[in-house]
Amino acid sequence: MQSEAPGLPPSVYLSDTPFFAQDDSLCGPAVLAMLLGAAGRPVSVDTLMPQVYLPGRRGSLQAEMLAGARRHGALAMTVPGGLAGAFTELAAGHPVAALVNLSLPAWPRWHYLVLTGYDLPRGEVLVHSGLQRDARWTLTTLDNVWARSSHWGFVALAPGRLPATASEPETLRALLALDRVAPTRDTAPGWSAAADRWPDNLTLAIGDARAWQAAGDAPRARQRLSQAALRLDSAVAWNNLAQLRLQAGDRAGALKAARRAVARAEAAEQRWLDTARRTLAEITPP
Repeated sequence: MQSEAPGLPPSVYLSDTPFFAQDDSLCGPAVLAMLLGAAGRPVSVDTLMPQVYLPGRRGSLQAEMLAGARRHGALAMTVPGGLAGAFTELAAGHPVAALVNLSLPAWPRWHYLVLTGYDLPRGEVLVHSGLQRDARWTLTTLDNVWARSSHWGFVALAPGRLPATASEPETLRALLALDRVAPTRDTAPGWSAAADRWPDNLTLAIGDARAWQAAGDAPRARQRLSQAALRLDSAVAWNNLAQLRLQAGDRAGALKAARRAVARAEAAEQRWLDTARRTLAEITPP
């Protein structure tokens, strides 16, 4: 059983997780509505049904569940580590959706439920499942039925929040997926949260600035990129900052950033030298 999670509180209960009763075939839309409600983005089960429920399969596939959460502006990411990963998320205040098989592997009865808490001394978890709110299951029971999906589960979080178990590459992929379907006002806080958690990741720093620029907050985009350029001393960051400053009418600041971009490219990032020189030529007075 994968329940070892050192450093976590012995028990957690997320009492404000919404509950929507459902039968097995409609568990996908109901579970997604619970997660979105907990993330402060309430959506009705009826609204979610045509988005994630596949009548031909009488259920919802994992891909539709993740896409459905993102469509409503939530950062959806899978949770690694089985019970230990789920407990880590619960301790961070994040309810976890889990895909379980309530029957035998040969005759599967797939079902989504929401983990709302755990009690390690009692060896129990709390779940929203079917018609039951905060039902108590033993850790062994949950682990057995969850293992049949290779412990597939996910969280759906409000803009600006990241899963406690998130990895750097998975977060980047999730943010890019969210960018494709959600308004930029929802994606920008997530980019900032990721850039703050992994401050040495240039891709996240550039994405952070671009997201705020797209969201219409150019001053914040310049501020975030300026901080990243100073921290990372990257030709790309300096070059992009020069362009943002030029768009804002700050020619002196743009010229300073463009010169730094060229110097950095000449010293260590030759592949960006032509780009940096073009930006400098655009800014330099004739």
